[in-house]
Amino acid sequence: MVIKEAKFLISNTRVDQCPEPNKPEYAFIGRSNVGKSSLINMITEQKGLAKTSQSPGKTQLINHFVINDKWYLVDLPGYGYAKVSRESREQWRKMINYYLQKRENLTCVFVLIDSRHEPMKVDLDFIHYLGNLGVPFVIVFTKTDKQSATKTDSTIAAYARKMQETWDELPRMFKTSAVDRAGRDEILNFIDEVNAQVQY
Repeated sequence: MVIKEAKFLISNTRVDQCPEPNKPEYAFIGRSNVGKSSLINMITEQKGLAKTSQSPGKTQLINHFVINDKWYLVDLPGYGYAKVSRESREQWRKMINYYLQKRENLTCVFVLIDSRHEPMKVDLDFIHYLGNLGVPFVIVFTKTDKQSATKTDSTIAAYARKMQETWDELPRMFKTSAVDRAGRDEILNFIDEVNAQVQY
């Protein structure tokens, strides 16, 4: 896939204010500070498309972008730690849950996980939540440039072992780096494949 155009559409907190559900939609989500904005910018080749920050919890809204006028990319607030009030975190949780359950054209969720850390309960819980909802998802391991390939593979294997305790079939998994652009072609090829099977 060649990305010719990637543009911001709208930010909001309500599913009924999202763009018309007439295109396949791919949502990106992960723990705060997982490198989500940097990955989105790398995939779209637009440095400032998604706002990056050193402070966890920068994304606080449902942010819609349209790619090549053919599919939506959605930047969701992170889950887990962020320097915000408990009340704000609860509002985010409800907003994300409602979006995941009600957004009718949601085609796949990209769950971002920091490849430097062993399996964390908050990530595994979110993955199982998606499974219970029946929402299709893949796992994207980020920041692979910050360690050896062996360490990254060890983390992925550890997640696979934990998931195999309760899952019959594992989702697709991607290794990525916003720094050296690893995984970009694989993710875009995957989206191309899925788009070819979805009719709107």
